Amino acid sequence: MSNHSITRYLISTFTGCKAISIGTKFFPTNETETEYVDLFNYTETVLLELEPAKINNDTIFYNLVRDVGEENFPKNHSFYELKPAQQNVDEYALVSNIIMGNDRYLYIEIPRPHKIMNDFVNMIKESKGQIVERSSSEVIAKMSSKNEAIKTALHMISLGSKNNLIVTGAVGMTGAAALERSINYTREAGGFSGIAFTKLGGEYALVMDGPFEIGKSRKTVYDNYLFIDIIDSTGFINKYGRDKLLELMNGVKSFVETECHGQVEGYREGGDDFIARFPSKDLAIRAGLDTAWFILNNGAKIRAGIGRSRREAGERAQIADDISAFGKPLSLVVFELVNGIYAYNVPSEFSRTIINIFTNQKGKLIGLFIFVFFLCYFLAVLGQSFYALIVLAIVIIYAAAS
Repeated sequence: MSNHSITRYLISTFTGCKAISIGTKFFPTNETETEYVDLFNYTETVLLELEPAKINNDTIFYNLVRDVGEENFPKNHSFYELKPAQQNVDEYALVSNIIMGNDRYLYIEIPRPHKIMNDFVNMIKESKGQIVERSSSEVIAKMSSKNEAIKTALHMISLGSKNNLIVTGAVGMTGAAALERSINYTREAGGFSGIAFTKLGGEYALVMDGPFEIGKSRKTVYDNYLFIDIIDSTGFINKYGRDKLLELMNGVKSFVETECHGQVEGYREGGDDFIARFPSKDLAIRAGLDTAWFILNNGAKIRAGIGRSRREAGERAQIADDISAFGKPLSLVVFELVNGIYAYNVPSEFSRTIINIFTNQKGKLIGLFIFVFFLCYFLAVLGQSFYALIVLAIVIIYAAAS
């Protein structure tokens, strides 16, 4: 993986956006993870910060209410920070979420056996969760996302309050992690119903101060949309022909639908853009990256945006129009993280070569610079400035050809 500070500084200077990482530090443990990590590192994919996120308790809680639904939150509650969140975006955590998916495990416990567990199981199934293990007082389930797990737990807590039952729960990457988080929650806030979870490396708990009713949904239904547009499709057609563009876009459309679980909308055969809807944000980002890698490998670039609505996805993609390097547009996948705007840039082959030289061949670069400098200096001292310019031109041509 390439992640040298000098290289990131140069990228930040040329693009006007902070380069957080180049490639990834994520350590793969299976074939799928290895494939994605290799793509991140081979293509030198850059994570850029377009608008920095403001990370604090207020913004984390605001995002939680927005994503889970205000109608699911009781008036009498307390929001606790058990462990502070990181104050910067962790590319490792982002990549792990993209590769491993948005699935989370929910652990729920009541103090004594009760028939209410049957209702809890039905709630999980209605939320499209899968029961992993259950007893008369505990249940572990695999949910489609962290937000879905929290929302389902709140419904359980509301029902439990009507039966004078304390309901404690926790969300984790695995069932064991959720169970351990629940134990920590009981130690910190025992005696009250609530749900514990993580956000950006921090540990948080939503504690109920009394019985409450889940209100009727007033939340606008949001999906996860990906907008994709070929940059300078006219130039691509002039170079490769319209049939090549048609083949390229049909291949991307088929891949998004069959491999990424996306539903393509608004695509006209022969066009250079489309919108796709996904069941989760991680799938949308993964599809955007897969498309950027594939399109770039076929001689084109994309601007892509991910949002909770078609309009938001399109607006995110338009942000790419204002970001360039050396006057040329970048292949970007733009998305929101917390309350900031970030983007993955898949560099062109030429840019990857430059990144590789500055990162992995810095010694050779410095040695060549010193050699050329002294050679040109001595030629200039001898009055042979013309030959010094020739040497410099030869070195530049050689570097470009390499």
